[in-house]
This record gives sequence, structure tokens and C-alpha cells, in this order.
Amino acid sequence: MAKPISRRKFFNSGFGLGAGALLFGADPLIRTRQGGKLPLIITSHSNETGRAAMEAGWKLLESGGTALDAVEAAANIIEVDPEDTSVGYGGLPNEAGVVQLDSSIMDGKTYNAGAVACLENIKTPCSVARIVMERTDHVLLVGREALEFAKKWGFREEDLLTEKARKIWLRWRERLSDRDDWGPPEHLADLPQSQAHYHLPGDVEHHYGTTNVLAVDGNGDVSGITTTSGLSFKIPGRVGDSPIIGAGLYVDNEVGAAGATGRGEDVIKSCASYYIIMRMKDGRTPQQACEDALKMIVEKYKKVNPNFFPGEKFVAINKQGAFGCASMKGRGPVRMSVMNADGYFRYEGSVLFS
Repeated sequence: MAKPISRRKFFNSGFGLGAGALLFGADPLIRTRQGGKLPLIITSHSNETGRAAMEAGWKLLESGGTALDAVEAAANIIEVDPEDTSVGYGGLPNEAGVVQLDSSIMDGKTYNAGAVACLENIKTPCSVARIVMERTDHVLLVGREALEFAKKWGFREEDLLTEKARKIWLRWRERLSDRDDWGPPEHLADLPQSQAHYHLPGDVEHHYGTTNVLAVDGNGDVSGITTTSGLSFKIPGRVGDSPIIGAGLYVDNEVGAAGATGRGEDVIKSCASYYIIMRMKDGRTPQQACEDALKMIVEKYKKVNPNFFPGEKFVAINKQGAFGCASMKGRGPVRMSVMNADGYFRYEGSVLFS
């Protein structure tokens, strides 16, 4: 059998250039500049889809639109990308082969929030979360009832499991154990992988990717979205940090916004996004606050396992147009997409404990 893939291994999306390069020229990578111009929109995605998302959100901000509309428009671009296996349509399923989505949205101007969890068959969960926020006095709807709610508001059910994601799930299922009945029969199981008709070809992707979209508009109002398909091959019904206000997302109109990607259980226990906002409120920059949150989590785990470093990535912006991102060691360069009056660029943050 193939060597097991660690739950802690994360596969970042490629940093390709899209058609947007025709609009804004070369794709600069900024390592030191931390902003100061408004309006501003950022996403934790730094691939081609992340760029397309920024262009969609910026189009609204540039014409005087709200941060709330901008983050939804941008997040929708990422949610419907069938090539992205960590968010929305095309996201990797749970262990039963079912795609369950989590998402949250928060409007700093109104101090209002909405979220959905374990939502099936809807491509754009952040838009359902917005309806929860604006049309109910609740914050979080889950499971079958979240789906029924979405259908009442006109959202159309669609199969979210793409052929790409289905094959990744089947590879994982075949290689999960050599003591179950998935995979080749015993007398063929040890044949080389080159005999592909006995084995599903390719590597197993196993990750806990997510996307955050945060923005400040021309009026100085702040909004944010976190949206995900969650931990791949999770136990059905598992809810991560993404739909939990204060964990996967938090927005304060007087301070800024913060979002998290990575292992949701760590983020929930640390209330990480709220913590980042409080650090910024105390005067820390977004970059420093993201780093502070990682250090806080490591300090907690040190008391139990000093050699454990969880796989979180945090992004944040403040009211003044500054931004930052940071991640733990083992994830390689940490980057996010940024767009303001200077155009589109990718920002490279810090990797701690590397």
C-alpha cells in the first residue's frame, strides 16, 4: 500500500498568472510594503483564481461600492472554481464522499454576522451566510436545515463533487488501509504502481485549505468572509473554524479584520481571529498581530508537546489600509493577494519557527 499522507500536510495552490495580467501588467511580489491606501481588498489565495477574485472585488470598491459587496463578489469567484479543491465547488469531500461546506461573513458597519456549516449542494455558501446575516436574527445555520433555508431563498442545488475531487477521494479511500476491501485484490495488491489498471494513479491530496477575503471600502467600513470545504476526508458533520465568528473570521469596524486558514480545531480553541483584532487594537500592525497569534498557539501546545507546530495561516488588515500574513513552519512561502490603488500584487508574509 502507499505510504499514508499526513493530515498535517498542506498543498498550496500554484501561483499562476491569469488573464488579469493583461489588465495590470506583471505580477509583482512585495515582501516589505504593508500598505496604507484605501480602498483595500485582500485574499489568502495567491493563485490565478485569487487574482481574478481581487479584480472582481476591486471593480466594486473602485466604483464606490461597499466592502460587504466586494468581499462576497470576490469570494464567489473562488467558491465556483472547479480546480480549487479546498473551497466550494470542487472541494474535497468528507470520508463518505460528500462535499460539506462552511462559511461565515461579518459586516463591521452593522456589527452583524452570518454563517452556515455542513452545507451541501450549494456552490456559494458565503452568499447563503449573508442571507442568514441580513434576513434572520440568527448567526449560524447548519446541515439539512441550512440547505432548506438556502433553497427557500432561491439557491439551486448542484452536485459539488467534481470528477477531479472524486478521483482524489477514491485514491485516498483505496490507500487508507491494507486491511479493508478497497483497492486491488490481495494477489494483485503488491504489483508496481506502473500497472495502473490495478491502482488509481496519482498522489493523494489531503489538506485543510480555506480562503479569506477581507476589505475596507472608501467610507472606511470593513467586511470579511471565510469560506471552505473544510478538512478533506473529515468525519461527516465535522465543523471547523471557518463558520465560527471569532475563530475563522472576525471584523471590528474600528480596528480591521482577520481570518484564518489551517487546522480549524487549533483556531477554534485559540479564538485566533478575535485575538488578532485585539492585538491590532492594542497597537500592533496586522503583520505583527498575525505573528502574535501563531506564537500564542505554540505557547499553549508547548506545555503538552514542545515539538508540535500546527499548520495555521493568518491574514489581517486594518482601517488604515495596512495588511499582513503569517504561517507556521513547514508550509513554505506564505503569500496573499492584495489590491488597492497601486493595482494587484502578491504580498509575502512571514513563516515562524522555520
